Amino acid sequence: HQHGIAMLEKELARLTLPDISGDFRVLRVGKVHYELSRLRLRNFHLPYSRISPVPSVGLQVSISNAFAELDGDWRVKMLFIRDHGSFDLKVENVYIKISLRLGNDAAGKPTISTSDCSTRISKVRVLFSGKFAWLYNLFHSAIESKFKKILESKVCDSVEESVHSELQTYIRTLPVTAKIDARTGIDYSFVAPPVATAQSLDTGLKGEFYSLAHHSTAPFSPLPLSLPSDHDRMVYFGASNYFFNTAGFAYHTSGALVFEITDATIPKDVDFHLNTSTFSAFVPQLEQMYPNTPMKLRLSTLTAPFLNIGPGGISLKPIVDVQAYAILPSSSLAPLFVLSLVRNVSAVIDVRSGHIVGSLNVGRYRGERPLLGRGRLGVRQLQSIMNIVASQILLPRLNARLDEGFPLPLPDRIQLLNTFVRFHQNFLLLGADVHFQPK
Repeated sequence: HQHGIAMLEKELARLTLPDISGDFRVLRVGKVHYELSRLRLRNFHLPYSRISPVPSVGLQVSISNAFAELDGDWRVKMLFIRDHGSFDLKVENVYIKISLRLGNDAAGKPTISTSDCSTRISKVRVLFSGKFAWLYNLFHSAIESKFKKILESKVCDSVEESVHSELQTYIRTLPVTAKIDARTGIDYSFVAPPVATAQSLDTGLKGEFYSLAHHSTAPFSPLPLSLPSDHDRMVYFGASNYFFNTAGFAYHTSGALVFEITDATIPKDVDFHLNTSTFSAFVPQLEQMYPNTPMKLRLSTLTAPFLNIGPGGISLKPIVDVQAYAILPSSSLAPLFVLSLVRNVSAVIDVRSGHIVGSLNVGRYRGERPLLGRGRLGVRQLQSIMNIVASQILLPRLNARLDEGFPLPLPDRIQLLNTFVRFHQNFLLLGADVHFQPK
């Protein structure tokens, strides 16, 4: 509202008015021909304004008690008199009402246009300066009437041009797609035109991650999302289970949830080496088959991880297959064993610099399917190693990516302040105030 009105004020101050000429008769003087030229609008002030959502309409901007000041040159011919000079014009009690229609185009980008504009000017005053100015001020009413009609028309022309060239251009800086990394993107396109209610403007966005290489449809559908009637903040985002689960699906489809770990990737402060000697304590056959041979672990998920959002937060229980290989002197890989692991994972979510950021906390792995080993004891010992791999190698990688965050759909030069995150059943709610940074 504040910046939109400032923009409109600037546009109206640039109004160009045509030269005005005409004839009229004055009692005892006769026919008078006048010309008004070089009309300059010094300022246009909009001190009282209000913007509000109007159901079934969109947005309505109401401006009252606006005023403007102009000056220019005049020239008059009557009988044997020729005279010229300057004049000042004051326009007071200007009322403007603008209706804005909100929509979206075929690409899902927002659109805005002027559906209605009306201007009413209550008072126009012209003051002539010059040798015979006292005489010309006697017939100012005819000139004031012309000025009033011209200004009322020009104001709405300027409003429509401003909405088209400035406001429409600006709102289209709202990104409807965002590339996240080399593998994935987010689709934030509008699924329907914005809906105005008595207190808010509600917009449905697709909110869907996708693989850049394989833009396939997620094998599940979004649930209806209804935000609570909270009005403490200026803007709210509702992010459902569907939003986050399409992220898991996109990363799984793109192959990003495959991690390979070798001894070189293990931090130096971790007290074990990834080789058959280490694992032979749990699986004796390894030392016999491949004595003191370096190993590689390949961690992957058979299906995309599926999470749940509830009042207590975000949780998921991914099943991870760990394929172990021996790295032979020829650099070829010899399969050793497969271990399926299940782990409880919870997520912490926040908003920072217009991005959803997060971090994962994990419970201990529970083994599901060892193909080699010394019974349950061997499985438990393997689990201990996998807990170290997960907590000290895999988790830091994932959290580093989550800390970079995923951008929210914000127009250019918008910053979010006073943010909060609340968890509800099947969705989380982000609330924030908005700061606009002018160019």
